[in-house]
Amino acid sequence: MHAFDVLGDPVRRRILELLADGELSSGEVTAVIRSEFGISQPAVSQHLKVLRDNGFATVRAEGTRRLYVVDPTPLREIDAWLDHFRGFWEQRLDALATELARGRRKRRAASPPAGSPERNEHP
Repeated sequence: MHAFDVLGDPVRRRILELLADGELSSGEVTAVIRSEFGISQPAVSQHLKVLRDNGFATVRAEGTRRLYVVDPTPLREIDAWLDHFRGFWEQRLDALATELARGRRKRRAASPPAGSPERNEHP
């Protein structure tokens, strides 16, 4: 399965968001996903399996519990692939940052200095 096919599912994206905050048991993941998406425990298990099988999550046993954590390797590969396209939005973000800075400079130039009579509104 291609990485974008894995991430194309909102349930799997949400599971990765949960795991990004740290290791969780399958029961903890299932509780959140069931409450948010209304799907069964076996369906959540299938999503966890897809994430495991495609390298997005790893699992370890601790007694009877299964603890899941994000494996960042495929996310780094996606990030590297996206590098080819960053120029499309970074240029616009740079332009936005320039405009914001220009607006701040104009506001500072238009407002009287702190402590000046125009700045103090008390009689």
